[in-house]
This record gives sequence, structure tokens and C-alpha cells, in this order.
Amino acid sequence: MATAFSHGSKHDFQLFKDDKLEIAQHIQILADAGYQGLAELHENCQTPFKKSKYHPLTKKEKQKNRTLARKRILIEHIFRKLKVFRILSERYRNRRTRFALRFNLIAAIYNYALN
Repeated sequence: MATAFSHGSKHDFQLFKDDKLEIAQHIQILADAGYQGLAELHENCQTPFKKSKYHPLTKKEKQKNRTLARKRILIEHIFRKLKVFRILSERYRNRRTRFALRFNLIAAIYNYALN
């Protein structure tokens, strides 16, 4: 199953931690800055470096962030395409038991359209 959801608002990373999904170590995860600390759960992951007020990013860190953003843009475009169906962008007002089924069907339609 490709979805994890909860009642009320909850951050994606918290859903990921609560789901306790075992991902094979050879699979690489490309995450955004909201997933800081993912390396403790999965070794083969990439998250961007974050700057702070007293520790600005070095040129090497900025370059790595830019390289990661170039890889992640494909993922963000897929999210945009899935939001056209409005199941991700608006409140889901139908039966909760059918949410996962409908989302997986929409993802399958998108995957089919890619081929």
C-alpha cells in the first residue's frame, strides 16, 4: 500500500515514523528539509543541509543542496500531477475506508499514463 494517513493534521515525517515501514537498504530516499533526522531511520537517504543564523552554508553544502534539488524536482512534478485530482490538495469528504483505494487507483492511472 502506498498511503499512510491519520485523523487530523500530522506531518508527513511523523506518519513515516509511525508507519514503521521497512524499506530495503539499497533503495535511496530523496527527502526535503522537513525530513531532518531521516538518516537515523534509513541509512541510504539524502536530505538538504539547513542553515542557521550563526552557521551559514558553505559553498560545498549549497552545491550539494542544488544537486539534490535537481533530482527531487521530478518528484515534486509528480506531486503536482497528483494534486490535479484534488484528493491530496483538498479535504477528503468521502468514506475514509476508500481513501487508500482511490489514491492508489489515481497513482496507477498516472503510472499508466507515463508508459
